[in-house]
Amino acid sequence: MPKHQSAYRKFHSTETALIKIVNDLLQAADRGLVSALCLLDLTAAFDTVDHEVLIARLERSYGLGGSCLAWFISYLKDRTYCVISRGSCSRLIHVICSVPQGSVLGPLLFLLYTAELADLAAKFGVALHAFADDNQLYIHCRTEEVLSAAAMLENCVEAIASWMSANRLKLNTEKTEIIWIGSKNNLLLLPNRGIPLTLGGDNIAIADSVRVLGVRISPDLSFDRHVSDVSAKSFYQLRQLRRIRRSLDDQSVATLVHAFVSTRVDYCNCLLIGAPKSTTDKLQRVMNAAARVVTNTKKFDRGLTLARRRDLHWLDVTDRVKYRLCVTVYKCLHGMAPQYLTELCVPTASVSGRQHLRSARRGQLEMHRFRLSSLGGRSFFCAAPSLWNTLPVTVTDSSLSLHSFLGHLKTFFFSLYPPAHRAR
Repeated sequence: MPKHQSAYRKFHSTETALIKIVNDLLQAADRGLVSALCLLDLTAAFDTVDHEVLIARLERSYGLGGSCLAWFISYLKDRTYCVISRGSCSRLIHVICSVPQGSVLGPLLFLLYTAELADLAAKFGVALHAFADDNQLYIHCRTEEVLSAAAMLENCVEAIASWMSANRLKLNTEKTEIIWIGSKNNLLLLPNRGIPLTLGGDNIAIADSVRVLGVRISPDLSFDRHVSDVSAKSFYQLRQLRRIRRSLDDQSVATLVHAFVSTRVDYCNCLLIGAPKSTTDKLQRVMNAAARVVTNTKKFDRGLTLARRRDLHWLDVTDRVKYRLCVTVYKCLHGMAPQYLTELCVPTASVSGRQHLRSARRGQLEMHRFRLSSLGGRSFFCAAPSLWNTLPVTVTDSSLSLHSFLGHLKTFFFSLYPPAHRAR
């Protein structure tokens, strides 16, 4: 399986994919580089998988043969579909392409079908991270090398488009996007916010921001626009809930708030580690408004912070971010995370010549240097070890199960609040 394919695989998710992509972009910006991020869009990707090409690839690339290959041929061949409505049935249509809809093997077969894309991108010096048919390409360069980097990325995308055409897939150039990312000072050195791409005669303009797997990314990686989008959608949901608050009991309201608001606030929130207070305060106002809906209190009623922490057991937004990041580190250290994240969390005890240090005996992670706290300091590579090493040994104990770790971690963050505000 491709290392940087995060869909339909155990311990992989959109969140782990975004952590890796943003980490690479922040690390590059911290080194004084700019990055071109290109988002590729496929047209009806799962519906155009050619059976003959797929079977040949299973045989040549993955070594399937004999009865095993025959089983896959039988699984794919001679499928038909029809539409039944009000007792009437349409004529049978033979399925000559696509993976079986709604099947367990369908997504896996698609990943195997497109696994060569990562190797193809690597030939051009371009990194590729995929989630199913969503492909993110990015390349780093110095500001004086943007022209050559853009040409390299353009050649890579053209090669991918040719590969897709040869394999019965179609690249949708109309929905393909590109954005240049880096520090604010380096972005000012780029002409017209960066170099656009030309694909098949179509010009792909530079975007002000792009949405990657549900998270809006801006050129300076501030996530301010993403937080504003999340806040607007969350407040809309809270206004709808407030209208029907009298008809619901407290437990039902808490469930609805969790489903429509807190899950949206918490989605990929570990990307906000190190973000300025002006950014996280927007989400804190959302959680304060959600707490008022759950507790059925008015805007200017006192004791909201006390009720949110002690009665609802809700952490502040900045602590929710740290909590999520620590959970990700725990999963990396216990084999419950993708390899591309696990290799970023290096225990000090595993580093040659450092086993005798006190940090190694305490189970701490190897710390890494960075130039700017607003860039490199926010990357997972630097922020995760730094935060993990601040936790007490009772929390980072390697013998703790995930369930026990979650309890100890939340208790630790609550212990940092004033005694009257701690969860009971």
